[in-house]
Amino acid sequence: MADRHAGHLLIGGGLAAASAARALREAGAEGEVLIVGRETDLPYDRPPCSKEYLRGQVAREDTLFKPAEWYAEHEIEVLTRCSAMKLDPADRVVKLSNRESVSFDKALIATGANVRRLNVPGAELEGIHYLRTLGNADTIRADAAGKRVVLIGGSYIGTEVAASLTEIGSACTIVMLESVVLSRKFGERAGRFFQERLTEHGVQVYGDEELERFEGVEGRVTRVVLRSGRALDADAVVIGAGALPDVMLARSAGLELAEGGGIKVDRHLATSVPGIYAAGDAAEYESVVHDGRRIRVEHWDVALTQGRTAALGMLGREQPYDVVPYFFSDLSDWASYEYVGPAFDWDEEVVRGSMEEGAFSIWYLHEGQVAAALSVGRSEDLMHARRLIAAGGKLSGSGADLADLGLDLAGV
Repeated sequence: MADRHAGHLLIGGGLAAASAARALREAGAEGEVLIVGRETDLPYDRPPCSKEYLRGQVAREDTLFKPAEWYAEHEIEVLTRCSAMKLDPADRVVKLSNRESVSFDKALIATGANVRRLNVPGAELEGIHYLRTLGNADTIRADAAGKRVVLIGGSYIGTEVAASLTEIGSACTIVMLESVVLSRKFGERAGRFFQERLTEHGVQVYGDEELERFEGVEGRVTRVVLRSGRALDADAVVIGAGALPDVMLARSAGLELAEGGGIKVDRHLATSVPGIYAAGDAAEYESVVHDGRRIRVEHWDVALTQGRTAALGMLGREQPYDVVPYFFSDLSDWASYEYVGPAFDWDEEVVRGSMEEGAFSIWYLHEGQVAAALSVGRSEDLMHARRLIAAGGKLSGSGADLADLGLDLAGV
């Protein structure tokens, strides 16, 4: 016998679970709604961890999805500092780290992702950090503010943290495998724009470099050594080497995993076990807007929208998840950008606006179709890009026509 019962059990303390809980109540769900999360905080937005919160510009409570009173008002229970240790899909019971067992009618697995850790000599030294949580941001700010910091990785975490730490007095250096920052996601043209914003504010960037080892004195990192032989002095290091979906619970329960490593779900976000759904960073879903291709997207907007879709499925109102993923970021106040896509392949890039003036969009085309779009200061373009991505089909004219500011995108 289980110790307790929850009609709707939401495993994972992030935005996907919180969004599902809200959607359940808004849709009239009755009975218990229980969120189980391993973090110390109530569900919160992760983007501020590398931005405003890291810079000390917003308080911890300002990052929360909803305050504690909201959960009480909507009869949603949140167990923090608590992990789901074992899931029995046949008996519909979950064992928790607090030694309780919970039976359920419907469940959502939204366990998120874990940082990818590097295994190189010296990786155990103090002063080497990874960023995933508010607590990580607290530690990095306390340990790295005003010091020499080396960032490993030239994607989102590396660039965002470099910008934020520079703003609070650190001397930052980015080391990365690619030639130009953010080029793996957005191409070299956009990458060069962002790299120029970083370097003009004092961030040093070393591309086409590979980490060899960390060196230290008395157990603390003091130097980063690269395969090229270059050595960089460091008082602290922040590693942004990507993230891996947390599928440990799903795997042990026998749920089917996808080829990309995430939990395999269909276009309704249903897993291989009836009544159990998955959403957020851990879910690899069949994308309606990508011709059925399986994708996994890590961002708060996807977590929010997938949480709502999964909640409707749990209530027997399944609908396809047909949202075009959206992403935003900023490098302090030096450059903010938005992106819809993602583009897995593209054979043409069209710039609309002026990169020199910092107000432009880049349209990524594949065989005449809009695959993605990036905006800096032209948010209105993304509305049309999302429509075109969702519609599929080739553009009626040439892709180059998109560069014409006189073109009414509503008619494309």
